[in-house]
Amino acid sequence: MGKIAIITDSTSSIPASFRHQYNLTVLPQILIWGELTYRDGVDIQPDEFYARLQNSKENPSTSQVTPAAFKEAYENLTREGYEILAVLISSRLSGTIDAARQAIELVPDAKVTIFDSYTVAMALGFQVLAAARALENGKSMQEVLGILEKTRGETGVILTPKTLEYLYRGGRIGGASRFLGTALNIKPILTVIEGRVEPLERVRTRRKAMARVVELVEERAGNKPIRVAAQHAKDLEGAEDLLTMAKARLNVSEGFISEVSPVIGTHVGPGTVAISYHLEA
Repeated sequence: MGKIAIITDSTSSIPASFRHQYNLTVLPQILIWGELTYRDGVDIQPDEFYARLQNSKENPSTSQVTPAAFKEAYENLTREGYEILAVLISSRLSGTIDAARQAIELVPDAKVTIFDSYTVAMALGFQVLAAARALENGKSMQEVLGILEKTRGETGVILTPKTLEYLYRGGRIGGASRFLGTALNIKPILTVIEGRVEPLERVRTRRKAMARVVELVEERAGNKPIRVAAQHAKDLEGAEDLLTMAKARLNVSEGFISEVSPVIGTHVGPGTVAISYHLEA
């Protein structure tokens, strides 16, 4: 059986320990700030990003991983004898998959399979980890693709941003636009459905919003074992509280904290917290 390498993109928010353990290739999305361009998580880290965002009069924008970055990764991995599996951010949220496909034409010797996660953040990350663990157990590409299809239906993300302003600016607000213009003390709870950010509920306080996020995950999980990532955009304390609540209410088989990358932070804004999860059958 040939060797298989996994490529994903930086919106997956996979902690460094997992990236190293499974030898994942994580390609950076692009952050554009004025005349400067940064590679997500490479040229700019979350602390620097949020410090600058707080004081900047100019809003950053984002762009997908370039075809050139995919081309370089394909060439390097093909040279090392790998077949490639690219598990990427939803095609409805980003042009990353289009860039990955364009790069295939530039490296005719590369054997590349692309999988659309239909999601983002650690909901994408958990799909990547499921594939990596399957490969570690000796599964073939076709077997891994079957596992990914199943896992895609078992993963999700529920988030509560401090404000919808950043999602609105980035044009990724989906049906949650109906929450715009509500009273300032109303906290939205959102999810990603088939690659689009959609509304779930509104509650009156931040604390209630966080508790409700956990309840909504519990409604989906029941007592099934579940892997959870408490994620945050410059709110480590909020993520720690969220993980504590999740462990108290859910049958957590794996739980950790993950900071979202600057590119995701551009769209959700500072103070956002979320639970990404993977239900285990």
